[in-house]
This record gives sequence, structure tokens and C-alpha cells, in this order.
Amino acid sequence: MGTPPPSRDLARITLSVLAIGLMIVASLWVLQPFLAATIWAAMVVVATWPMMLAVEARLGGRRWAAVTVMTTGMLLVLVVPLTVATATIVEHADEIVGWAKAAVRAGVPAPPDWLERIPLLGSRLRGEWSRLAATSHEELAAQAVPYARSAVRWFAGQAGGIGLMLLHFLLTVVITAILYATGETAASGVRRFARRLAEDRGENAVVLAGQAIRAVALGVVVTALVQSTVAGLGLAVTGIPYATVLTAIIFMLCIAQLGPGLVLLPAIVWLYWSGDAVWGTVLLVWGGFAATIDNWLRPMLIRRGADLPLILIFAGVIGGLVTLGIIGLFVGPVVLAVTYRLLEAWVADIDRQVEAPLAPAAAASATAEHRPPAG
Repeated sequence: MGTPPPSRDLARITLSVLAIGLMIVASLWVLQPFLAATIWAAMVVVATWPMMLAVEARLGGRRWAAVTVMTTGMLLVLVVPLTVATATIVEHADEIVGWAKAAVRAGVPAPPDWLERIPLLGSRLRGEWSRLAATSHEELAAQAVPYARSAVRWFAGQAGGIGLMLLHFLLTVVITAILYATGETAASGVRRFARRLAEDRGENAVVLAGQAIRAVALGVVVTALVQSTVAGLGLAVTGIPYATVLTAIIFMLCIAQLGPGLVLLPAIVWLYWSGDAVWGTVLLVWGGFAATIDNWLRPMLIRRGADLPLILIFAGVIGGLVTLGIIGLFVGPVVLAVTYRLLEAWVADIDRQVEAPLAPAAAASATAEHRPPAG
């Protein structure tokens, strides 16, 4: 008689799994204040790693110098613009309310003749414009000024939250610098862990995640940067006040896939309202160009980063923004991209399993056809 197989100690296995799960949850709970910054830093490092290597090569292979340059660039891109925009708006809060009052006192001019020639919406727009033009200054003031004052008060009330956001960005920059300095070691550790979980599939998933992050960085961030730069140039040339602050707002709107129109359209209306019809027309044409850049630039950049469906990236950006906030702009597309590729590879396994048995049969059939007849 053979020895009976060892019985499985279900209680021991269950308790072991629960203990491991408890340790993971406890670790995440302790690291919770750093999780968002760590994810941000990892996304930034993966997306800009080729750039960091290029900077390191130009600096003679000195890693510390390359890390210093990239970290300084992070500070200039993330922290400085947000600080300047916040300080400018808070400093000129009373002046913004004064602009609203001055605009109300100036009244609404008569609608221009070209407005009615706009297809579909022209007559309705002209009617609404005429209604506003017929409204008295007191009624306009009663309607507009409270909104401007409430907006400024709300923004001032968010100063503490914005300060925490700046602190979060600084923490992200510090973690980014650490990951830049130890990038190869961190990447090797992640690949080994993924291989331990799922062998080659796990390592392929890590590589795919890196490609998806670069695709999002190229397709979303670079497109938003180009759009906001072009739109900001138009605002500065046409004389719109505080063009720098408005450009920062446009950049955030483009990141959120809302486009620059939410800022450009009021600026165009303001120019026409102020009597600068020439500059208003210039900004209208330039703004149309800035608003349509993403139609061809984003798909081209996404294809360079990773061959992913555009609808997948778009759904990931919007869904991630709604569910996770700003960090979801990167996490959402990466999760969808990795899931899509893993499902694609899993489905492709069926084709390979079907082709594998057919190959020997096809070879045997070909050999039988070319075999000379017996005798």
C-alpha cells in the first residue's frame, strides 16, 4: 500500500492568506499619505525616463546632474505656474470684482450684423444678445456682481486646499528625484515581482503599463501643452489681461479634455464688446486653430507611444478624472490599456493552441503527398 497523500490544512492556508492580506492592508494604510504622490512620481518617471537618459548622456554620464536638471524642470512645470496663478488671482480679487462692475456699467452693445448669419443658432443668439442689451444697468449689476464676488470668495476659501496641493506636488518632486536616481533598481524589482506572480505574462504586463503611460503622456499632456501654448500666445498678442493665468487655466482644461474654448470664447466676446473687432477676429481665427490641434496631434502622439485605440485612451482619461481626480488622468488610461492588452493576449492564446496541433498534421499530410508510391 502506498502512503496516503498529505491532507490539506485548510485552516492553516486560510489563516496564512488572511495574515498576508492583513499585512498588505496595514502597509497601505501606513503609506496612505504617500500613495498618491508615489503614483504620480512613478507615472512621471516612466513617461520621462528616455528624456532623463538623454540628459544624462549629454552631461557625460553623471546621473546626479541629470537628476538635478529633471527635478528642476519638474519644479518649474508643476509648482511655479500653480503658485503664480494662485497668488495673482488672490492678489487681484478686488480688481476682478471691479472689472465685473465696470463691464456692467458699460452695458451691452447692440448685436453685430454678422451674428444673425451664423447657421442654425444665429437668430437665437441675436435675440438673446438683444435681450441683454435692453436690460438696465441696475438689473445687470444685480445679476452679475454677486456671481463674481462669490467666485472670488470661493477661490480665496480654497487657499488652504491649494497650499496642501502645492505640498503634495513638492512631495511628488522629491519622490520623483529618488526614482530618477534609482530607476534601474526600481524597474528591476517591479519586473521580478511581476514575473514571480505571472511569469512571462506578468513581465509583459509591466512593459505594457510603461508603454501606456508614455502614450498617455505624449497624447494627453504634450497635446495640452501645445494647445495651451498656442492659445496663450493668441491671448497675449491680442492684449487680453492676465494672459499667463488664463494660459495656466487653459492647460488644466486641455488636460481634462475640455479644450481651450471655455477661456477663448469669453475672451473673444470681451474683445468685441470692448470695440476691438479686429483683434477679436484675429483671436477668433487663432482660437479656432488652437481648438482643433488636438484632432490630429493627439492620435499621432498616442500611436507613437503605444498602438492603442483612441477611444480607450479617451474613456480612460475622462473616467479616471471623474473617479480619481487629477491623478486619474494617468491611472485610468493605464488600467484600461493594460486590461485591453492582457485580454487581447489571452484571446490570442486560443489561436496559437489551435494552430499548434494543426502544424504537425499539415506537415504529415505534405510529407504523404510527396512520398513516392511503394513498389
